[in-house]
Amino acid sequence: MTGKGIERGLTNYGDRDFARYLRMSFARSMGLSREMLSRPIVGIAMTPSGFNNCHRTMDELVEAVSRGVLAAGGLPRPFPTISLGEVFLEPTSMVYRNLMAMDTEEMVRAQPMDSVVLIGGCDKTVPAQLMGAVSANLPAVQLVTGPMMTGRHKGERLGACTDCRRFWGKYRAGEVDRAEIDQVEGRLATTAGTCAVMGTASTMAIIAEVLGMSLPGTAAIPAVHSDRLVAAEESGRLAVQLIDKGPRPDEIVTLHSVENALRVLMAVSGSTNAVVHLAAVAGRAGIRISQERLNTISDETPVLVDLKPVGAGYMEDFHSAGGVGAVLREIRHLLHLDTINVTGQTLGQRLEQPTDWIDSKVIRPLSNPVSPVGGLIALSGNLAPGGAIFKRAAATPELFEVEGRAVVFENLADLAARIDDPELDVEANDILVLKNAGPVAAGMPEAGYLPIPKKLAKQGVKDMVRISDARMSGTAFGTIVLHIAPEAHVGGPLAAVRNGDRIRLSIQEKRLDLLVPEAEIRDRLAGVKLPPAPPRGYRALYAKHVTQAAEGCDFDFLTAAPPSDKA
Repeated sequence: MTGKGIERGLTNYGDRDFARYLRMSFARSMGLSREMLSRPIVGIAMTPSGFNNCHRTMDELVEAVSRGVLAAGGLPRPFPTISLGEVFLEPTSMVYRNLMAMDTEEMVRAQPMDSVVLIGGCDKTVPAQLMGAVSANLPAVQLVTGPMMTGRHKGERLGACTDCRRFWGKYRAGEVDRAEIDQVEGRLATTAGTCAVMGTASTMAIIAEVLGMSLPGTAAIPAVHSDRLVAAEESGRLAVQLIDKGPRPDEIVTLHSVENALRVLMAVSGSTNAVVHLAAVAGRAGIRISQERLNTISDETPVLVDLKPVGAGYMEDFHSAGGVGAVLREIRHLLHLDTINVTGQTLGQRLEQPTDWIDSKVIRPLSNPVSPVGGLIALSGNLAPGGAIFKRAAATPELFEVEGRAVVFENLADLAARIDDPELDVEANDILVLKNAGPVAAGMPEAGYLPIPKKLAKQGVKDMVRISDARMSGTAFGTIVLHIAPEAHVGGPLAAVRNGDRIRLSIQEKRLDLLVPEAEIRDRLAGVKLPPAPPRGYRALYAKHVTQAAEGCDFDFLTAAPPSDKA
């Protein structure tokens, strides 16, 4: 794309002078003066939607970014892209993350802008925008909408969505009646913003900051806090500065910044979904994350942040306690300090600056961690030859080394039909297995948090081992193995599991194994009939080209070659 400002990437009519003349004419029809149209242009990717509660503050964020752009001498031009509201999409927002990434990349490339501010917040919107930004490689700043504040119920603080799962579990077990669960429904999500806990949205906001794509210190500012608007204004100012001096995303998203993001993911005990999303963002830069490296980083990095779903606090506490900067300072010795952020500052330079007060009850010192090892690990074994993810920080340690009988659900419909059947043959020490919920089969929904069968819940069972090729919400908890690859739908070993088989889980060995002879597993897989692919549209494209979880569930034609392989 050639040119700058309004002349950047002229529409092709076969006559460049006519294209410039026509564009100026139509631009002036929007009430813009020639003086304004002579300025550099900052695009503002905005994602408001009546189906996205996380983005309720979008209008005022766009206004604040625009204010910053104008103050710095630029011309702001907001433009819409797809918006993904996590709980409003069927079958799951994960199916549409890649579509939003494509939309973002193509609109950034196609329209006349010299830099862009990307505004998102809900689970899949930030990774989609980062994926698009890395591929477009135009100077870019990520701005997140920010987390909700908490609600109250009978003197207790509540935050979506960890507390919604906790209360729903009580309701299923008969500990909470219909009237109270309806009351709690209106008290879980009481302000604008993303989930109030260390779920996927909060984790991805933190990762965006650690990667260097967001302004330092902005990941955890609550959505309704005045500083969120100040951050928006400053993001607009910065986007103008980036036009001439950079850096661009390809200078920011590097192997070192990706490893730093993994370190912080472990230290904050972030969402399992972030592993998939970070792999996708890294993949757009040609960077691959190996299971071995992930496990090494996890084993070297303590959990320092005491927030739900695995701890006690909420994102508003994390922000007040010191935020991302406080975490970075505690694990400085483990980080690559040569990485740069959107301001051009290195991480080392950032950490040399004086810090504010840190609340050690929320962000623990290195000498007193929540856990001496990271929250997430990758598993292998004959049931997961392509890998699986386990959130040990959210699991029951007594279930880390177990062997149990498989209770199998063939798909999501089977799970819904039988999980609460009083006649279901299941005991507390069994292992629940869900098949055909992976990326190709079902878009990889957050169904990996299989509910405790109602008859066991009523007996007081709070946790049991559950395994699947699905994902789970970053707000969830339990002894749950996720992202098993290859998925059952494409003939992965998970497809061979039958009721009554013995399965062994070893967190110490980082393995998940089906205790069935390999020859029998091969024979069973040979008899599996794979269902037909979707016949048309985006879903057909998705099923044909989506990669497995370890590769980020991106489209195979959108990932970049490793840097050393590029011509």
